[in-house]
Amino acid sequence: MQAADVIVIGAGMVGAACAHLLANAGLSVRVIDARRGGATQAGMGHLVVMDDNAAELALSQASLDQWHAWGPRMNADLPGCAYANCGTLWIAANAEEMAGAEAKAAGLRAHGIACELLDAPTLARLEPALRTGLHGALKVGGDSVVYAPNAAQWLLAHAASPIPVEHAQVARIEGRRVHLSDGSVRESGAVLLAAGIHATELCPGLPIRPKKGHLAITDRYPGTVRHQLVELGYITNAHQSDGTSVAFNLQPRPTGQLLIGSSRQFDTTDPAIDNAVLARMLRRALDYVPGLAELNAIRTWTGFRAATPDGLPIIGRHPHHSDLWLAVGHEGLGVTTAPATAQLLAAQITGAALPLDPTPYSPERFSGSLIA
Repeated sequence: MQAADVIVIGAGMVGAACAHLLANAGLSVRVIDARRGGATQAGMGHLVVMDDNAAELALSQASLDQWHAWGPRMNADLPGCAYANCGTLWIAANAEEMAGAEAKAAGLRAHGIACELLDAPTLARLEPALRTGLHGALKVGGDSVVYAPNAAQWLLAHAASPIPVEHAQVARIEGRRVHLSDGSVRESGAVLLAAGIHATELCPGLPIRPKKGHLAITDRYPGTVRHQLVELGYITNAHQSDGTSVAFNLQPRPTGQLLIGSSRQFDTTDPAIDNAVLARMLRRALDYVPGLAELNAIRTWTGFRAATPDGLPIIGRHPHHSDLWLAVGHEGLGVTTAPATAQLLAAQITGAALPLDPTPYSPERFSGSLIA
C-alpha cells in the first residue's frame, strides 16, 4: 500500500486532531483505528480551562482558543457535533471553597481568561435548580461542550487534503512500519500513536494507568440547567492517584438532556457498571440538584481515562525510537486539549515554530520506563 508521510494510530479526538493539523500542514496522513472505543466515545465532551498547574493551563487555554474557531464551523457542517458555549460554574458549597474560587479567579485573570465571581443570590438566579445554602460560584464563560465522537469525524472529514481511515487492529510498530493483525504492513515516514488507554499494548513501558468513570444521562428536560455545573472539590478528586472518588459534575446537552458525572476508580479494566459507585455519584449530584430525583435517567455507562503519574499527557518523539511520536495520557482532558496537542506535534514533526513550550509534556520525562 502506498506510504503516507504519517500514520496516525487512533481515530479518537486526539488522533483526529493530530491528523487534521498534519494534513493542513501539507503532509499525507493515514489513520488506522481498531474501533475498540475509548474516552472520546465515553466522555462528557466538556471543553474547559483547567489550571491545576501551569502546563495544564497552557495546554487547555491554547486548545480552547482553537475550539472557539472550530465549533461554529462544526455545527454548520455537522450539527450533530452539538458544540455549545454554555460556560462553567465552579460551585462553592462553603466559605472555604468560595475562597478557593477567588484564588482560582485571580489565577485565570492573570492569564487573560475572562471569569466572574458570583454571590449566592446571583447563583440562585442563574441556576434555580441548585439547592439553597451554597456560597456562590466562579463563572468561566468561555468554556463549552461538544459531542466528541461527531467532532472527531468532522476533523477527519474537513482537513485540507483527504485523510483515509482504515479500520484494522495494529499488532506492532517497527520503526516506520505498522504491522496489522492480518499480517499486512503499512509504510510511512513516521508513526504517531494516539490510541489512548490501548497505547500500552503497542508501546511497552508507557506509564499509563486506567481510571474508570461512570456517567448517566437523562431524558430531555430543556432549560433545567443552563451552565456546566462542577463542584470546586472536583479538582481535588480529579487528581487523586488511588482509591475511588466521586464529584458533582452536571452538563446540559443541546438536546435538553442532562449528563451526570463523575467518578474515578483505579486499577480496573472491567467495563461493567459498579452499582455502588454509580449510587455514590448520583447521590452527590442530588445533593447539589435535588430535583434530579424527579427526572428519568435513560442510560448509564462507563469509560476509561488514560492517566500518567504526573497528570500531564505525553506529547512528542519517543526518546528511544526516532520515528515514533506519542500523543497519549490525557486522562479526562483529551477532548479539551486535543487541539493544542495536535498543534504541538504538527510543529515538532514539520519543524515549524512551536506554539508553546513542549518540555512539560515531553516523553523524555519517562525515558527510564519506556522500552528502548
